[in-house]
Amino acid sequence: MNVPHPTRWQAAIIEAVREDGFSRISVLAEKLGVSDETVRRHVRALVDGGVLTRAHGGVAWAGPGSEAPFDRRMRVNAAAKRALGAAVAARVRDGQVLLIDTGSTTAYVAEALTQRRDLTVVTNSLEIARHLVGREGNRVYMAGGELRADLAAAVGPEALAFIRQFRADLAILSVAGMDEEGAFMDFDLDEARIARAMIEAASQSLVVADHSKFGRRAAVGICAPGAIDVLVTDREPEPGDRQWITGAGIELVVAPPVG
Repeated sequence: MNVPHPTRWQAAIIEAVREDGFSRISVLAEKLGVSDETVRRHVRALVDGGVLTRAHGGVAWAGPGSEAPFDRRMRVNAAAKRALGAAVAARVRDGQVLLIDTGSTTAYVAEALTQRRDLTVVTNSLEIARHLVGREGNRVYMAGGELRADLAAAVGPEALAFIRQFRADLAILSVAGMDEEGAFMDFDLDEARIARAMIEAASQSLVVADHSKFGRRAAVGICAPGAIDVLVTDREPEPGDRQWITGAGIELVVAPPVG
């Protein structure tokens, strides 16, 4: 690692990212009271110097003892994600067929689903499969394909073809953002394709996303709001977001905190 004389902004960014292991550009900008572009400019030098690494819509600590990218995301907003996982699991009945895509939030859903029995779960996520396989009579089908370490999941045409063989009661999906008009979005093309395949194969589709995803744009569109039946989040949405949720006929569930 080689940033011998970091600027005061770079030093502040290093401190913030090292503490959490991972941070989004917008979060860093808010913490430091500067623009996103200012943060990006300073982050660029830190990435080039090997202090940080780009990771799934943000930057991650690359110093000694750094965790894998997916492990870092599991620690971001962990309390909110645990509450979301419990709220989603409360809607699942024993014996249902579920499609679950990869994501740190859906991994918390899988953890909560260990209280259900006789589920059939189709996933491309190693973490989700690990939580549910061999428990309470569950059957777990793991999609094959290219295994990506940053996602801890399989992607690609083989994974898509495998998912499309199933007909599920419910698809449980994570997203990177929901823009002002309600478009569901992701940072990664492979992940967006998996989500679309699961929506097409399920009778109902549920998105689970914490409040930070509202008003956030990402590079790849997943679907319009009308393709989603249920949205589970951790705070009451702002009036503008509530408007597109209601207009699309989406059932809104606000997860109570988990003590």
